[in-house]
Amino acid sequence: MPMAVDATEQKRADRRWPAILRAMLALAAILLAAYLLYRTLRGHSYAELSGLLRSAAPARITAALGFALCSYVCLTLFDFLALRYAGKPLPYRQAALASFTSLSLGHNIGLAALSSGAIRYHFYAKWGLGAGDAAKVILFCGMTVGIGLGALAALALIMRTDLAVKLTGLSPSAVFAMAIGLIIILASYLVLCVFVRGRWRIGSWEIELPSPRLAAAQFVIGPLNFVFVAACLHQALSSLSKVSYPDVAASYVLANIASLIAHVPGGLGVIEAVVATVLPGAGVVAGLIIFRVVYFLVPLLPGAALLTFSLASGRKR
Repeated sequence: MPMAVDATEQKRADRRWPAILRAMLALAAILLAAYLLYRTLRGHSYAELSGLLRSAAPARITAALGFALCSYVCLTLFDFLALRYAGKPLPYRQAALASFTSLSLGHNIGLAALSSGAIRYHFYAKWGLGAGDAAKVILFCGMTVGIGLGALAALALIMRTDLAVKLTGLSPSAVFAMAIGLIIILASYLVLCVFVRGRWRIGSWEIELPSPRLAAAQFVIGPLNFVFVAACLHQALSSLSKVSYPDVAASYVLANIASLIAHVPGGLGVIEAVVATVLPGAGVVAGLIIFRVVYFLVPLLPGAALLTFSLASGRKR
């Protein structure tokens, strides 16, 4: 009996350690976000920022809202195509509901692959998809995000090498080599989808490449989503100061890569720190606050309401 008790305690301890590790990582991400926000906002008083926010051009903010909407429409197409990749096509309205609800919350929670993935699974399991099907959807969406980010990052590294050198501290030749490496990876993926097809086994993982048509769609809507997000940020910044779209887009793409690595909720602090480094000034900081409200916080309320309604209706059934 004592041995059985010890084994049970050991199993509990083994389950406890991953939870402790996740909590430590989350705390580290929050502390990093707090430090980056402090570093970005220091030197700007509350009165200065609040005055700038009140003077923001309404037409620009309206345009930012429109571009944010276009981005979320692109994201719904991620799921719509991913369901076809998984062999479980659903009507667009269902794919859009799962996508918007999961991403409007996941963007703010952080660790998007886990947070938005869990919410996606809630919807797709209710509609008859298994865990494997939901995993395929999440994988396809993640690949589409990677393609979009990689394509625009390669473009930014080539067109704004000086900006990338300033942000990364690397030499121009190293930055150019990174861009070529990204292009080779993206081209290889497309070639494999067109000419190889079928299933690939990597260790215990089995991956099925999408059809050429689905792969081509990834290369359209993936970058287009980030074009719209960068346009949303550009309009938010332009409501208070004069900035160019190429500079904003390049800095946003590089900041997004940093925020994905850090797993900070909504890139909090990371995006602000990178963009404020490239485009310094109180007007830019205030514009970043407007962008965060428009792109992250405005969709959060309807997303939370939709999830709450879905959970409540599920309990009734």
